[in-house]
Amino acid sequence: MKSPKFDWAFKQLINILNESKITFKEIDDISPSDVEWGEFVIVIGEDSDILKTIHKTINLRLPVLGVNESDGGRFFSELSLDQLPEALKLISRGKFRIDESKTLQVKNDRFDNPSAVNEVAIFPYRSATFLEYILKIDDEEIWTDRSDGVIIATPTGSTAYAMSAGGPIVLPGANVFTIVSVNSLDITRRPIIVPETSVIRIENISSGAKCEIIIDGVYRSKIGKTVEVKKSLNNARIVKLPKDSPTAEIIAKKVLQARDLLSMPPSAKFLLKTLEYEGPLRRSDIMKRTLLPDRTASLALSILLEKGLVKRKLSLKDSREKVYYVA
Repeated sequence: MKSPKFDWAFKQLINILNESKITFKEIDDISPSDVEWGEFVIVIGEDSDILKTIHKTINLRLPVLGVNESDGGRFFSELSLDQLPEALKLISRGKFRIDESKTLQVKNDRFDNPSAVNEVAIFPYRSATFLEYILKIDDEEIWTDRSDGVIIATPTGSTAYAMSAGGPIVLPGANVFTIVSVNSLDITRRPIIVPETSVIRIENISSGAKCEIIIDGVYRSKIGKTVEVKKSLNNARIVKLPKDSPTAEIIAKKVLQARDLLSMPPSAKFLLKTLEYEGPLRRSDIMKRTLLPDRTASLALSILLEKGLVKRKLSLKDSREKVYYVA
C-alpha cells in the first residue's frame, strides 16, 4: 500500500520488489481476500500512513512492514528505501520476527472505531477550550476533571503524544495502559497506570465546544457523553528485522525532546505535534492545519528548526516549495 504523497517512491518500491524476485500484488485497500493471498503488507510512507494501514489489517492479522521514503529509524518505519533490498533478502530467508503490539478498542456512543495502536485522545474540537469529564476504571469513579483533554495510551504509544503531555515511559512488554490528563486545573491529576484488563470509561463529557476522539492522530470522530476504552482482542502485527531493538534509542530521543519542549511556547509544541501526526507539510498546509497566525507559526518553526526537532527539504511535487518534517 502507499500514500498518494509517495508516488515516486512507490515506483522505486515496485522496481526493488521486481529485482528481488518477490511475488507481490498492488492494492489500494485491504480486503479479507488478501489474507489468503499474501504473507505481509509493505507500506511506503510516514508513520501516519503506516498506522492507517495497521488499522485496516488488525482484524485480518496481516503483518505490516513500514518503509520510509528517505530515512529510516522511525518507530513504524525503521527502513528506508535504500535499505529495503538487503532487508528483503533477510525476509526471504526467514530472518525476521513479527512484533505483537497491544491495541485499544474504542466505543463512543453508537459508533465503531479502528483499534488504537498508540493512543486514544479526547479533546474539544476548538483549542483553548476546557473538557469536563468523569473518569471511571472498572466502574469505580476515580476523579472528576477539568482539563484540555485526556489521553489513554498503550505501551507503544507511551513515548508518543502521552509522553509529551507528561505521561510515563512504558516498555513494550508491559501489560498496562496509561491515562494522562492534559493540563488539568487540578495539580493532583497525575498520570495513572492501569492493568490491561481494565475497562476505562470517560463519562459525562462536556465542553464549550463539540468534543471528538482522535485515534493515533489519524482518525477523528465526534462523541457524545461517553467513551469506553479497553484492550482489543487483536494486536497490531509489525515486521521487524534481526537487529538491536530501537526502543532504548527512541526513549533517549524522546527524553531529550521532552526536555527541549519544557522551554518552548505552546505554539511550538502544537506545531511539532501537528507534524508528528500529519507527516511532512508545506508552510501553507501548516497554516491550514494549526490555524496559527503567520507570525506565530514563523516563530514556532524557527524554534523547532534551531533545536533540530524539525527539518526542511524541497517538496517533491514542487521544487520551489519546502516541506517541514519531524527530525
